[in-house]
Amino acid sequence: MEPFLQLAPHSLAIVLSRRAPADSRGVTESAEPPRHHTGYEVFAEFKALNTEHFWNKMVADAIAETFFLGWLDEHVLLIQGKEEHLEALREAWTRRSLKAPRGFDIKYLGNQHPVHLHA
Repeated sequence: MEPFLQLAPHSLAIVLSRRAPADSRGVTESAEPPRHHTGYEVFAEFKALNTEHFWNKMVADAIAETFFLGWLDEHVLLIQGKEEHLEALREAWTRRSLKAPRGFDIKYLGNQHPVHLHA
């Protein structure tokens, strides 16, 4: 049996991509760049936008109970929470009801698996 270390139990990676500026076909989205300066600010906006799920109490509760874990490579938001809350977020994403922070799109969600250490 190989030893392993789970760095971030009960965590979820939200992989984001920056939204391209509006093209010339009349898209009305603001060309103003996002004002996020830190990963925590990206998380705070993600959380604020998604607590508005008043019609889906499970998602609103899940968002309220998640915590900022990290911000990797300026496009991967790591969050942590109870497994049932993370599952509610996964389900909301598959139903396309999870909102990305302003200036971003959600590419996909991923789980953080244990990291294996070899001695």
